[in-house]
Amino acid sequence: MSFRGRTKRSLDDKGRLMMPPEFRDIVVSSCAEGKFVCTTYDNCLVGFPLPVWEEFEYKISRLQSPSRKLRDFRRLVIGGAEELAVDKQGRVRLSKAHRDYAGLDGDAEIVGQLDKFEIWNPERFTALTEQDFSDVADELADSGIDIPL
Repeated sequence: MSFRGRTKRSLDDKGRLMMPPEFRDIVVSSCAEGKFVCTTYDNCLVGFPLPVWEEFEYKISRLQSPSRKLRDFRRLVIGGAEELAVDKQGRVRLSKAHRDYAGLDGDAEIVGQLDKFEIWNPERFTALTEQDFSDVADELADSGIDIPL
């Protein structure tokens, strides 16, 4: 199962966000308690099903003599990680630190990214989608992916 698509949601006054049902189903199917890890990256929040996150942590912990830049990356991503759980109503409570980092104040855009999902400030996400992607086809082709668009 993959996270795909995007949807807009509103945060309530307690910082809770209603998860899209299809995203919630993926989280719950990967961890019976509905747990996932949410972290900071690219000016948004990124949610990982718990098993996917644990695999990432294992891989990053095995790096030998990481550079200063990689250590700073770990500080951002591992240090910004919070284990969350979807409640019985399908909501998740985002911490103030996470809401501040991602600029979330009222509305959010939840965007599927295959094995993870992102939570964006809608204005930041709109700006991201308005950039020129004309050179992406070449980069994909160089990676061995021919996109039929």
